Amino acid sequence: MKKKVVITGIGVVSPIGIGVEAYFEALKNGKNGVELITDFDTTGFDVKFAAQVKNFAPENYMDRKEARRTDRVIQFACAASDMALSDSGIDKNAIDPDRFAVYLASGIGGIDTCEAGIKALTLKGPSRVGPFTVPMMIASMPAAYVAIRHNAKGANMGIVTACASSLHACAECFYAIERGDADIAFAGGTESTISDFGLSSFGNMKALSTRNDDCHTASRPFDKDRDGFVLGEGACIFVFEELEHAKARGAKIYAEVKGFGLTCDAYHITAPAPDGEGALKAMKLACERAGWNPSTVDLINAHGTSTSFNDRTETFAIHTLMGDAAKNVYVQATKSMIGHSLGAAGALGAAAAIMAIKDGIVHPTINYITPDPECDLNYIPNKYVKANVKRVLVNAFGFGGQNAVMALEKYGAI
Repeated sequence: MKKKVVITGIGVVSPIGIGVEAYFEALKNGKNGVELITDFDTTGFDVKFAAQVKNFAPENYMDRKEARRTDRVIQFACAASDMALSDSGIDKNAIDPDRFAVYLASGIGGIDTCEAGIKALTLKGPSRVGPFTVPMMIASMPAAYVAIRHNAKGANMGIVTACASSLHACAECFYAIERGDADIAFAGGTESTISDFGLSSFGNMKALSTRNDDCHTASRPFDKDRDGFVLGEGACIFVFEELEHAKARGAKIYAEVKGFGLTCDAYHITAPAPDGEGALKAMKLACERAGWNPSTVDLINAHGTSTSFNDRTETFAIHTLMGDAAKNVYVQATKSMIGHSLGAAGALGAAAAIMAIKDGIVHPTINYITPDPECDLNYIPNKYVKANVKRVLVNAFGFGGQNAVMALEKYGAI
């Protein structure tokens, strides 16, 4: 018999708040995390702004020596895992370490470390490349560090599927618990790519907004005047737990994980399929595996990147999925506040959806100024609404056409 899976802990590092309570409060109030970059010189860059995590001190989560030997992407993961475990109320000394797993994602990994290593090689020679470059850089290391930190000796995976990465990590975690391979696990993602190399790479793709004179409104998903996404960073890690294991210890339950839809467009390395076929199939599969009629979905946490193609095709896919019921579903775009954190984006969106389930607060899509006739759903413009949210789909679509959709349900509500 398949096991049921619930979420009992959340840890967040985001541009609008560190910690789940701060994150939820900022989402509710439509806080904007986009600012001009001050950490490095943006002279000559087409894009001069991003959604950066503020006031993050790695020394609050690890000693200074370890902080010097870890990339920011690892530091975010360690902090978020600590917060998630604390939030869950679990005594990790009472956990069977062999049934404690880690499934964490990063779309790119330690780009700061990679960039620093290449600069050292080019300017100073091969002997000056740091000995910790590889373990600081590779995308599987956040999962490894978190496992070492918390003595998690079950399955350990670092998953890389571009912007769908963290929902793919959550999916693998869900299946592992569902089939009985683990009782408890960390699942989610972490990303830190706001550097001169990262910014110029995405900027030269013409993927980013160039609204330098009005950067606070640059991330405007579904708005007619959107002109690209805003680079973000952060981490979101959940504690996934087998239901009976959670009940036995009297855990609080944020939501039940009902299933996933995973597909590929097999169309283009960056652009979505024009008709949203892959996204649509993923949403359909998530509903089928959750046992839902799509018309009963209350909220969709959209991928909503603020790019022309994505927002239009995602809207079309939602219309096709829900038919006449599309006019009743709430569609929120978390990236309007926190930018696009790539491999961590899906998990950060899922946390926002959990806020709606837990508190009955559906956060707004900010910077929604000019309606687009091709994007005509209820995006909750600029002000949160109160609603009885029981069923949610969370969308994450990555470069290469990699699609992941997560189905979440209020525990015991239906």
